[in-house]
Amino acid sequence: MFQFPRLAFDAQADDLRAQIRSFLSTERASGGFVPQADCWVSAADPEFSRKLGAQGWLGITWPKEYGGHARPMAHRFVVTEELLAAGAPVAAHWIADRQTGSHILQYGTEEQKHDILPRIAAGECFTAIGMSEPQAGSDLAAIKTSAKRTDTGWVLSGRKIWSTGAHFSHYIIVLARTSPAEGRNRQVGLSQFLVDLSLPGVDISGIRDLGDTPHFNETLFEDVELPGDALLGTEGNGWAQCMGELALERSGPERFLTSLIVLETALPVIARHADDRRAGEVGSILANLRVLRRMSLGVAELLERGESPATLAAVVKEMGNRLENDVVAKLRNVLAGIPRGEWPDGLGTLLRDAVLHLPSNTLRGGTTEILRGIIAREMGMR
Repeated sequence: MFQFPRLAFDAQADDLRAQIRSFLSTERASGGFVPQADCWVSAADPEFSRKLGAQGWLGITWPKEYGGHARPMAHRFVVTEELLAAGAPVAAHWIADRQTGSHILQYGTEEQKHDILPRIAAGECFTAIGMSEPQAGSDLAAIKTSAKRTDTGWVLSGRKIWSTGAHFSHYIIVLARTSPAEGRNRQVGLSQFLVDLSLPGVDISGIRDLGDTPHFNETLFEDVELPGDALLGTEGNGWAQCMGELALERSGPERFLTSLIVLETALPVIARHADDRRAGEVGSILANLRVLRRMSLGVAELLERGESPATLAAVVKEMGNRLENDVVAKLRNVLAGIPRGEWPDGLGTLLRDAVLHLPSNTLRGGTTEILRGIIAREMGMR
């Protein structure tokens, strides 16, 4: 039922991969960054993002007239894959480069495209996601945040939670109710807004995770006055626009490479203590990584064709959720019995952070239950 097409890499992609690896090796050797697990959420370094922008590795698929580089999705996949594998500090620009920029490109005004997209591509403009709310849980259609028309634009009121990186971001895309639901169809009457986080009435409070990292936020909007062009896309089409955005969010290599830096760091000491049990566990991890990479590449190919692979993206994330947990659990099992004194520098910290960040894997971008519901609906079971 689910067909993942093949995405081919050209010779330029190989050159690009070599350039990125050389850049990362130089940066790491010079102290430019220390590898971190879950780096795309937890490791924000605006200066590092600006360096990537200067290399032309952000906004890589966008048209040149908006600051992009007009390269294929395969090249973007190479960039994200290498950055994740190195555990590089990419959290500052990740959401803007992955989905907000593409969303503005599709639904924004010409003025917004010319103003915001070049800054994102330069690593100088960061964004957050305003979907979840405290009382709604995983039921996105139950949001209470509302926007009402005024003579000059809109007034936005409500509260968003789990808005990763909002405390250092410049903009947030907010899903808000602009008209009542139609009976049981609560997906009607929702719209999206591009909100400048420096506006009066916006208040951002940090939420620390188990690892004591303050990347989550609660963002309050108290009668925030928005200009008319803050409406992103079509009024009342917010639900469909959100689903398209989530296809970008759910299918990338961050859904299965979050802990790869832990595995790579551990492999030398595992190899010195190799036995059948350890070989079997590592082989199982690598086989599953290979399959998920193939599926993720297939979604990238569909995005390249202009299709909206929402269900296939949900399949990638559902399987990625389980693999991310499996990688950490198997690594702890494989490393058991190997003296800590023999572990490579930094492995203990990487493994600890990976363990502490595990609970969020199955929540961000849609819970496992939500993803399974999407897949079941596609199969005619709901």
